[in-house]
Amino acid sequence: MPTFADLPLTPALLEAISGQGFTEPTPIQAECIPVLVEGRDLVGQSQTGSGKTLAYGLPLLNGLNRDLRNRSLQGLVLCPTRELATQVCSELRKVGRGLPGLRILEVCGGHSGWSQRQALAQGVHVVVGTPGRVLDLIQREGMNPEAIRRVVLDEADRMLDLGFLPQVEQILERLPSERQTAMFSATFPAAIQAISDRWQSDPVSVAIAGEALTIDAVGHVAEKEDRLSALLAVLSERIGSVPDGQAIVFGNFKETVKDVAAALASAGWSVGELHGDLEQMDRDRVMARLRNHSVRVLVATDVAARGIDLVGLDLVVHYEIPSKPEAWVHRSGRTGRAGEAGKVVALVSQRELSRLAWIADSLGITIPAEPLPIGTVAPTSAAMRTLYVGGGRKDKLRPGDILGALTGEGGLAGADIGTIEIHDRFSYVAVASAVFDQAFAALQNGRIKGRRFRVEVVAGG
Repeated sequence: MPTFADLPLTPALLEAISGQGFTEPTPIQAECIPVLVEGRDLVGQSQTGSGKTLAYGLPLLNGLNRDLRNRSLQGLVLCPTRELATQVCSELRKVGRGLPGLRILEVCGGHSGWSQRQALAQGVHVVVGTPGRVLDLIQREGMNPEAIRRVVLDEADRMLDLGFLPQVEQILERLPSERQTAMFSATFPAAIQAISDRWQSDPVSVAIAGEALTIDAVGHVAEKEDRLSALLAVLSERIGSVPDGQAIVFGNFKETVKDVAAALASAGWSVGELHGDLEQMDRDRVMARLRNHSVRVLVATDVAARGIDLVGLDLVVHYEIPSKPEAWVHRSGRTGRAGEAGKVVALVSQRELSRLAWIADSLGITIPAEPLPIGTVAPTSAAMRTLYVGGGRKDKLRPGDILGALTGEGGLAGADIGTIEIHDRFSYVAVASAVFDQAFAALQNGRIKGRRFRVEVVAGG
């Protein structure tokens, strides 16, 4: 296995990668990066959690104009969900820190179209977005695609599942014919081959089998009337005694998600929910709380099965099993990522045992049926809670500015401050529950970089 230093990347990118503690690329990165740097089209397939974002992201940044004062739009990444687009932007910005002047813009529905058009007018180098909003901006002439040299379809199979193929093809029709097109996917249905045949030129195929998921999956029989108590028993056994242990519970319907989240909250769990009825701000806040450990259990529909990259997630529960094996893969892939051990539990009725066996046979895995754990324990509270600060990247705020305000005049210890996420116009700050009130008062009554910002307690966080 080569090191990153052996790959054909610029010194600035190699330094940024090293600064994040990465020394050896994952197999998908080692295979794809040289091909993409060379300029070839590519179809990449590997399990979730295998490092696909950097497999295409590093070559994309590597190929930008060396003089970034030229703010022409040169790269486009299409994602099936807002959550994945947010994650991809975050990863690209981290490894692009050594490129002065680099501008990456997230373009999704649920965010202000006016602010996105303004940012595009001022110039950006890379756009990461969902197909609907990207196409709308191109059609309204808010986004000029003429200089785009590289386009990536991330999680292409999911984009097909969600019905985005017409928008994706309309976007590709408007891009320059002389471009590099890369597609990445965890599964490879026939429709992906059809897209490749139409839109790619002599693509290199890279398929990495099975290196990313290390998962222990079991099934428990629980009829519908007993399922909530079964879920509480599973959570108690699997993460109840794990400090900062976290789980994602998947349901097939938003009504199920709402009911389960309410029941878990009543039982004392710190819980968040994610489904189609939420406004974008609420979705963003739930995801921020999950990442910074203010939420121990996220209850979600399949909208969250993609785009969540949570290091060290302890458990995935299929509260309702999916209808397709592919959905099992995408849900279960939230845990056991990049070689880390993961646990997956399916709650099924007697009648659903045959469907669980069919899923296992289709995927070539074993999902043994085991007795439910007995009894429950009172859950421990989340170690962190979350504050919202009404200032962000465009207000020249950095994580160190907020940390300094809390540990300086605020008098808090650095160990009490968790993840600080800086967005364009707002930030999220994780603070230890024991000193949360002190932190809230410090930011509400004090100043950050000499300025006052609106501070709010994030609901539930």
